[in-house]
Amino acid sequence: MTERKRDELLGIRTAGTRDWNYDITQYYRYEPTSYEALDTLSENYKFDGVNRVVDFGCGRGRVAFYLHNRFRLPVTGIEANSITYEEALENLTSYRFKANHIPAPIEFKLGLAQHYTIDKADDCFYFFNPFSVHIFGKVVNNILRSVTRDKRMVNLILYYPFPDYIDYLRIKPFTVVKEIEVPNTIDIREKFLIYRLSEEDI
Repeated sequence: MTERKRDELLGIRTAGTRDWNYDITQYYRYEPTSYEALDTLSENYKFDGVNRVVDFGCGRGRVAFYLHNRFRLPVTGIEANSITYEEALENLTSYRFKANHIPAPIEFKLGLAQHYTIDKADDCFYFFNPFSVHIFGKVVNNILRSVTRDKRMVNLILYYPFPDYIDYLRIKPFTVVKEIEVPNTIDIREKFLIYRLSEEDI
């Protein structure tokens, strides 16, 4: 089934890419996670015990809608591009007609990832290389400050992870608990890495 057909099942439009229309070196273009990859993730990681997922650089919302629909999870998407954010809101309006039976909240917020205030309910964070490692580090440090205030286990999900992200996390108290390779590809980076910070490690 094509990406667009999968979109139609959810009542959304998320296919395609978008580059920034002016020079921003810290934030990278919008490109959605493929449905094939999301299927692989969900078959190998069940989001047990997750209270809320935050998708940094959520774009038009594909990951948010997919996880909300499949796992009935609360999801918050953070997007810095105002045009893409408006498209996510349009998708949300049409998605509600397909998923009004799911009580879990789903929302999108416009803003820079490093300015998002991590809530104590946030405990699973998704990244598909939305920005530079410099900003990634700020976001991770915000997460660490939050779990210091409100102790809880948190997970980071990295798709097609940048080597810089992996190197950065080596100096942080996160542990890789799962590596999920996307099938039918020869690209060794076509995978998910799931990092965990347990309460005992805080």
